[in-house]
Amino acid sequence: MKPLIRLAAALAFCLPVASQAHDVWLLPSATVLSSDKGWITVDAAAGNDKFYFNHNALRLNGLTVTAPDGTAVEPQNTSTGKLRSTFDLNLTQAGTYRLAIVGDAIAANWEEGGERKRWFGQPQDAAQHIPAKADKLKVWQSVRRIETFVTAGKPTDVKPSGKGLELVALTHPNDLYAGETAQFQMMLDGQPASGLEVLVVPGGSRYRDQVNEIKLKTDDQGKFSVKWPQAGMYWMDVDAEDDKTVSDLASERRLAYVATFEVLPQ
Repeated sequence: MKPLIRLAAALAFCLPVASQAHDVWLLPSATVLSSDKGWITVDAAAGNDKFYFNHNALRLNGLTVTAPDGTAVEPQNTSTGKLRSTFDLNLTQAGTYRLAIVGDAIAANWEEGGERKRWFGQPQDAAQHIPAKADKLKVWQSVRRIETFVTAGKPTDVKPSGKGLELVALTHPNDLYAGETAQFQMMLDGQPASGLEVLVVPGGSRYRDQVNEIKLKTDDQGKFSVKWPQAGMYWMDVDAEDDKTVSDLASERRLAYVATFEVLPQ
């Protein structure tokens, strides 16, 4: 895992500074509903152990829920506590929903009078808050997507946005089974992203001696495959860097993708 990328890209505007070294996730109460309609509850948190609420809440800034027909769904009963945020979703359409916290910001740090300064904010506000010249000035754009998928009734395709770092599920994200192999593709601004490191970690690491992480790499077409060793919830992380920034102040763009999947027993 790249801690600086996670600091800048995965957590900017989502967490207090103190929790930026921790992993983040969205955890739905169910990923597959047999009925075409129903309710789910989603937890959003940051912690040391995957899906265990032991550090801080993930703020719901930038939360979007996309229904199977492409329309936006309004989360219900949103709440942010000390260790987790929660929200409910009323699934009224048959098909697959995409739940995501998406952010795009400028981040900077520098020294002023011997004191360390930092700033996070929207690209259009950067010039007002970041000094043009400062000691040890470093400015970058941070783009992150934290997401999960939920299907009510029959699964439907999930269309990529074509923006930032995102996953195309060649195997449906709610049709994953222990012992089977799933196919995915990472895209960067709508183009295949090759040579990226992919980290997959099964939940429940708090209760075992080994993390059991799976390390993979995208091929020339941005594709990779995962053979699921057992049923359960899984956490996926992919990071990338380039110089395609939206601000002249930033010298690099750091991108992070995090997703939660449920793998069912055979």
